[in-house]
Amino acid sequence: MAPTAEEPQPAVPYGTPESPRIAVRGEAHLEVDPEIARIGITVSARGTDRREALADLTRRNATAMDLVKSYGDAVERLETGAFSISPELTKHGRGERIRAYHGRVHLTAELTDFTALGELTTRLADLDLTRVDGPWWALRPDSPSHRQARQHAVREAVQRAREYADALGTTLAALVELADIGAENTQPYSAAPGRAMRSMSFAGGAPEEAAPLDLEPQRQHVYAQVNARFTMAPPEL
Repeated sequence: MAPTAEEPQPAVPYGTPESPRIAVRGEAHLEVDPEIARIGITVSARGTDRREALADLTRRNATAMDLVKSYGDAVERLETGAFSISPELTKHGRGERIRAYHGRVHLTAELTDFTALGELTTRLADLDLTRVDGPWWALRPDSPSHRQARQHAVREAVQRAREYADALGTTLAALVELADIGAENTQPYSAAPGRAMRSMSFAGGAPEEAAPLDLEPQRQHVYAQVNARFTMAPPEL
């Protein structure tokens, strides 16, 4: 069989003298308040007897979960992640002698009420052998802020195209194309994710109840970019 000729690639739409085209990029950057805060909770237990270590881990895990659930609607989600219980072997001596057993359970809590966040993290950190990491501030995937950023990017593209047309003494005629950055490529464009604004960890064991932490939510950055092509009336050059 004769080799198949390569299909011609579509030409970039440069326009014509009768219908000139303008290609612009619209960008938007918004700073908004976070909508959710996530904290990671690691509950640990250690003992020379496997069943005792497992019983301690089960009890401490239940205590941590009950504490989180006691905040009601302030906690939007509570999930259990990895669980592990592993033996620690002695470093010296012959044979496989077990020195102790280590158990861990990882939890993730997602809160929407930031006034309860500081108190909850402090009370969790006050529990025995409990570590708290976070908070990580974020927006929901369907947050209105993402839509606002995209709309601002489109308006910015239209405004930029109008300014180019005004510089030529003419006006825009029609929109030819509007696309997200990378929409025509094999690799899709990925918007900037919500950043992990602050990271803290605590180890429990304080004999007296600690004062609630004062946590200040950090602003989130939302980005949007679009490519736009317009036709314009022929300018008088």
